Amino acid sequence: MEKNVFVLGELNVDLIFSGENITPEWNREKLVNHFEQVLGSSSAITACVLAGLGHQVYFVGVVGDDPFGHFCIEQLRAKGVKTDYITIDPELKTGVTLSLTTTKDRALLTFMGAISKLTKKYLPENLYEIADHLHFGSYYLQQDARLQWREIFAEANKHQISTSFDTGWDPNNQWYRNDLLELLEFTDLFIPSEEELFSILNINNLTDIPACLPEKHGMVAIKRGENGSVLFDNDAHFISVDGYKVNPIDTTGAGDSFNAGLISGFLQNKRGEELLKFANACGALATLRIGGASYVPSLEEVYHFQNSNTE
Repeated sequence: MEKNVFVLGELNVDLIFSGENITPEWNREKLVNHFEQVLGSSSAITACVLAGLGHQVYFVGVVGDDPFGHFCIEQLRAKGVKTDYITIDPELKTGVTLSLTTTKDRALLTFMGAISKLTKKYLPENLYEIADHLHFGSYYLQQDARLQWREIFAEANKHQISTSFDTGWDPNNQWYRNDLLELLEFTDLFIPSEEELFSILNINNLTDIPACLPEKHGMVAIKRGENGSVLFDNDAHFISVDGYKVNPIDTTGAGDSFNAGLISGFLQNKRGEELLKFANACGALATLRIGGASYVPSLEEVYHFQNSNTE
């Protein structure tokens, strides 16, 4: 495939406690069914899945000089992601997310640490010479870079480098609608969840989305969990695709795996319904494993899953 994808992102470990009765109660101890320490962060999971799908993936990020930071780097390398551009800062602690996970949903508690520290000063000097695609995740967690993404993506556009990003949830409920909408002018793939996009735009229906988008924008792919996904193309034409029927084990990383599928499909020149189905398949496969990047499928495995799950 030979596409150089640069993921500019946050890094953290996920500590996943899973079961069906995991809602904490004050002054009570509960037992969970499973525990895992895995590589976390939207950006990192997307990077690992992209590498599994056959792309040359480089990660640009910041971690602390601690066991969690070295664990993140080791896990990325194990999945085939290039880590030459990750900065280890001894003054910082690596971020940690506690995930309370059921088969239906999850709740997250995050210690930010180095998660928010990436800025354009950490980008490789030859980035715009060697990249084919730029992606970042967790728009609201990467706080120090929030006002720099527009400049970074605009420069990428000048060099004919495609771009994408995922928002994640805004824990401060600020949403920064105007800043985000300005970024869409230089974004080929905007990939929020339905709930996130409704909060950003202050709407309640998918049909309200086109009127809220700026005049110039790329594709908007909206993740809807088990209900599949929706795509508004550059002209705001609407496509909806149902999700694959699976029995999920852990939903951690499903949206990030969808991101990877969408980016990979886009770089393979898939469009419309074909593109959404491929991304949906990557997202569905992620729910059949514990942790977003514990195992990543190959391109052949995604196609096999699709062929085995056609109606």
